[in-house]
Order: sequence, then C-alpha cells, then structure tokens
Amino acid sequence: MAAYLDPDQAGSEQVPAEDNPPAPPELVALAHAHGVDSSYDPGSGPVPVAPAVLVAVLAALGVDASTPEAVRAGLERHRAETAARLLPPTVVVRAGRRTALDVPADAQVTVELEQGGEWTLPRSHSHWLPADLPLGRHTLTAAVGGRTSRAALIVAPQRLPEPEGRSWGFLAQLYSVLSERSWGMGDLGDLAELASWAGNELGAGFLQINPLHSGMPGAPSDPSPYRPSSRRFADPVHLRVEAVPEHAYADVSELTRRGAQLRDEVLKHDGLIDRDAVWALKREALEELHRVPRGVGREAAYRAFVEREGDWLEQYATWCALAERHGADWHAWPKGLRHPADPHVAAARAESADRVEFHRWLAWLVDEQLGGAQHAAEDAGMPVGLIHDLAVGVHPAGADAWALQDVLARGISVGAPPDAFNAHGQDWGLPPWRPDALAAAGYAPYAELLRSAARHAGALRIDHVMGLFRLWWVPDGNPPTHGAYVRYDAEAMLGVLALEAHRASAYVIGEDLGTVEKGVREQLTERGVLGTSVLWFERDWQDGGEILPPERWRSGCLATLTTHDLPSTAARLSGEHVELRHRLGLLARALGEEQADAATELAEWRTELTRLGLLAAGEQLTPEALYAFLRATPAELVGVWLPDTVGDPRPQNLPGTWDQYPNWRLPVADRGGTPVTLDQLAAAPGTRRLVEVLAQHAGRRTPASEAR
Repeated sequence: MAAYLDPDQAGSEQVPAEDNPPAPPELVALAHAHGVDSSYDPGSGPVPVAPAVLVAVLAALGVDASTPEAVRAGLERHRAETAARLLPPTVVVRAGRRTALDVPADAQVTVELEQGGEWTLPRSHSHWLPADLPLGRHTLTAAVGGRTSRAALIVAPQRLPEPEGRSWGFLAQLYSVLSERSWGMGDLGDLAELASWAGNELGAGFLQINPLHSGMPGAPSDPSPYRPSSRRFADPVHLRVEAVPEHAYADVSELTRRGAQLRDEVLKHDGLIDRDAVWALKREALEELHRVPRGVGREAAYRAFVEREGDWLEQYATWCALAERHGADWHAWPKGLRHPADPHVAAARAESADRVEFHRWLAWLVDEQLGGAQHAAEDAGMPVGLIHDLAVGVHPAGADAWALQDVLARGISVGAPPDAFNAHGQDWGLPPWRPDALAAAGYAPYAELLRSAARHAGALRIDHVMGLFRLWWVPDGNPPTHGAYVRYDAEAMLGVLALEAHRASAYVIGEDLGTVEKGVREQLTERGVLGTSVLWFERDWQDGGEILPPERWRSGCLATLTTHDLPSTAARLSGEHVELRHRLGLLARALGEEQADAATELAEWRTELTRLGLLAAGEQLTPEALYAFLRATPAELVGVWLPDTVGDPRPQNLPGTWDQYPNWRLPVADRGGTPVTLDQLAAAPGTRRLVEVLAQHAGRRTPASEAR
C-alpha cells in the first residue's frame, strides 16, 4: 500500500519543501476541502507544500490522509457530511443585511434570540435571515422531513467605530517602567500613575502596553509576554501589593523592604528586571494578605467575580494549583489529570481546594487593579485609554493549552514561512486554533477571550492580525520551511471580534506588519480595524521604494517610529542598532554594507523632512522631527515609544537572540544607559520636547489621498 507520509523525510531539514515531489491531486483536493493551502509564495513565486506536510497538517485537523485509500475515503466522507447537514455549525452575519440561507425550500427556520423570544421565518422557495436581527449570539434551527439542525447564529456590527478625532499616546512595556514604589518591576499601580500623568498633564489620548497575560510558572521563567500560559487572565506579578485593601491588616513590612532592594538593584545598580525574584516576594506577601478576612462588601464583590468568570476561572485556578504540585507542563502530569473533563481532575481540585481558591482570588485582585488603571485613564480625559495587547497564542504546556485542548491543534506550532527577509522561516512555538473546532463551538472560546481582553481596555491591539485569515502551521519535528497555511473563516473571526469589541465599546488595532496577503488590509479597513504603520517601513514599493509622503499614508492606523521588536529611535539615528547586531553575529551582510545602507536611509529622511519644512537645512535628524512627520500624516493615532522621551538606545527585544541579549528585562534608561524612574521620565527635557511637537501638530493633518 502506498503512503504519502515518510516519517524520515517529514522532519528533515535536508530536504527543502520546494524539492519534494508535488502532492497528488486527490491529496490537494482533500487539503483544500479542509482549508489547507497546497502552496505558498515567499515572494519569488508559488512553492508547493510537501505531501508529507499536508498529511501531518490534515492529521492535526482529525483527517487521515496517510494513504491514497485514506485520502479517497476522506474526500467521500467530507462530501457526504456536507450534503447531509442542514446548517453549518455556526452562521455569522452582519447586522443590517439580509442574508440568504442555503436550506431546503420547505424547511422551518426559527431564531431563538439571546435576549429572549423567538422569530419564525416564513417558508418560501428561498430563506433569508432578516436585516433587522438584533446584535448578539443567537441560536438558529432548521427542521425538515424529520431532520433538525441547530447552529450558533452570530449577528455582528457591519463596522467598528473609529476614534473620534486624532490623538497621540505612549507605547510602553509596563515591566520596564519603575517608580519608587515598584517591587523590582513596573506594576499596575505604575500603570495607573502613568495614565493619570499622561492624560491630565500632557493631553495624551491613550496608553498602549505589552501583553499582561499570565506567564508560565517556575524559574527561570520565560520573560516574553508573547508566549504566556493564559491569555484569558493577567499575571499577578503585576499587582501592586500595597493597593490590595487587605494590606492594611497584614504585616508584610519585611517583604516590602526586600521589594525595595529589588527595585534598587535595577534602578541604582544596573541590574536586570528579575521577574522570578519579584514574583517570589509578591507571592509570599499575597499569601499573607489572603489570610486576612474580607469584609462583607469585598466578599460580595469577589463572589460576583467568581460567578461572572465561571468555568474559565475554575479551570485556570485548577491548572495553577495542579502545576504547583505536578510541574508546569501538563503533558507530564499523571494521565488522569491531562484533560480538564477527566473525573480525576475534579477529585484533585477538591484535594487542593485551598490552592485553587488562592489562585481564584489572585485573578480577582488583578482584575480589580486592571479596572482601576483604566478608570485612571478615563478620569484623566483620555478618549481611548488603555490599549491592551492580545498575543497571537499561548505556551503549549500552559493553562489555556490544557483547558482549550479540544479547540487547539495538537502537534502543531504557529510560525511564518520563508520570505525575502528570513529564508529559514519562523517557529513561534504556539499551538493554533483549529478552525473546524472553533466553528463547532460557536466560536465561544474565541469570543470569551476577546471579551476578557477588552473588559478593561479602551482598545485592543491584535498581534499578527493576519492570523484571523490564515496561519502558517508547522508540524512538530519539522523546520519552519516545512509548513502550510491553514485558512480560517475570516468573516466569522472578524464578526466575532466586531461583536465583542462593540459590546465592550473598544476600538481595535491590528498589527499588520510584514507579509500581508492581498486583500487582507482592505477587509480589515472595511470593518473598522485600524492598522499599524511604522515610519521606516512606509515606502512606495511600487515605485522604487521612495519614502511615502505624509498625505499618502492611510488614516486608519496607529502610526509610530518603532515597536518592541525594532530598534529605538536613538539607536537608529546613531547607527547603534547595526553595531549591536554586528556584535551579536546577527548581520547577514558585511558590517560596512549594513552601515552604508543605514546612513543612506537617514540621508533620505533628512531630505524628506527638510522638503516638508520639518527640519532646517543641514540639521541632523532628531526624534522631534520624525514625530512631527507622523503628526503630518492623517493617522488617527500617533504612538510615542516611551523610551524615546529619554533617548534610550536599547531595544526591549532583539529577535533572533535568546541568552545573548537581555530581552524583556531592561528598565527604561537614559541615553547613557542609566535607569530612570517614572518621576524622572516625567521631568525629562526630552519628554517636554516631544510633547510640544505633538501638541504643536495636534491640528495639523494632511488629508488622506483619495487613492488610499
């Protein structure tokens, strides 16, 4: 019997995907039937996906394609199942539009409304969902000839609202912003303080921060906020211990003193942020606070939180308690504990009831302080407020991967295919959603994730927003070159996003940097999702790569000079970013070539800013001139990288490094590398200069061209 899957070849880096023989037509047809692309384009033309990769990806979707016979059976099964069903698992429609239903003419169709009540649609030769269905998550039922089918019906807004008027704000990595009250890293008290100062004194409209998701336990922990244990709950390491009301009734003075030592180690002795040490102290303090009896009002608020969060909170707290006993990787737990529905988990939860309760309580405290920070931003007059960042996925060994394993693809990691910038591709080590399982679940896990992320946010930033359309799946054991794109129902993913953002009154910003499939940005714009535009990348690539003049920038975006993965403005202007990568062996070309290109880029920008009157002839480039350019664009939001206010030349994260560079562990520092506190940053001359530029250009908006 012939087989498509060659185990020796599937995980080999010796055989590039493009050198494999093309997949047989029936295997390609089966892949396409399940939303798996059989080729990709790295920029130089289509490259076929290896047959072994298609087989492995289909296996992760529950489809056996290991032999030609299995492929034929899979195709027949897919056709039969499609023909037999009355309704798809989930129907997503836009409010205000009549939507045709593909059901038999004599079917009885009813809609059970989320708000209560039922609509019965008239029988006709065709069935249409009415345009005046209310927004929400309803239930659709079709019945004919003794058959009945039910489906989730999601009615979403046609378009999300965009911010009223233009505004600017700060982009900050919270852990890096320390005050004289921090215990070794920035916390939610610092976040509220930063928001209050930026809004009240500077007139900032928003404050975007890194993901605050719950990290993996254990030491040493992974400091990256983009590979968390849970995206559903925030990490208690961000708590301001003194802001917990029970703090007034507990003696944790010794722990507070040790917290001050951690702070001084970072601010006064050039130490790195030690998340593990901070959490060890805070956990000990919080254990003491947890023993303090809560007043009746506090107890009622806590119980209301527990009821609101329901099973998600129960499973998260259970995972945290089990991880304390069995280790952080649930795959290595006793077999009976590896699935949350197993009866052994309920027994283990009862045995560890005190620890489960502790982690529930921690989640409540974080929720309270997150809400307090957003209230501080609103009270400071920020029209947007906090912008929370939603990472693209979770750690495969963490809480969400355990709780959501039935809707995540097993044996798969998300990444990026080879392209002109990275010939080896990327593997991010994150399990993706299964599109079929999401649809079968009515997109409820995805909706709940968005709901929680937006609860205390004025806006959401969706990391790698292109993932709502397709993701690059890399089977375990394969290099990133041996992957395939898997399609998602973009109308459904965007519809659920629009509904949850609408309910939370939150704007949405999509991180759409890098390779973006044709038509994706247009669809995002149509739905009111703002994009992300970085000054150094905005060029006319259809006309020799000339700098894109401000009037040709899109209006629906957050415009900025840099991100957490890119060089700071100070480093770009000095050329230090090239030297740093050279020292770490990260340059793909000779140092002289890279430096020459960097100098040419700066010269081009000097010419452009001089032409626009934003820089005097012969003057060197300054951050102020570059931010003035951003304000001259029609961008609705302009983001200021907070370290730019003090000239910090160091990137917060240097892709391609692990222990060679202190990623995610650097405090904000001045031009010479001396850490600065929040108070010092507020008083810095550079802060005032940038704010003056932003205020000066607040009303200066170049209309977006009709072509955009």
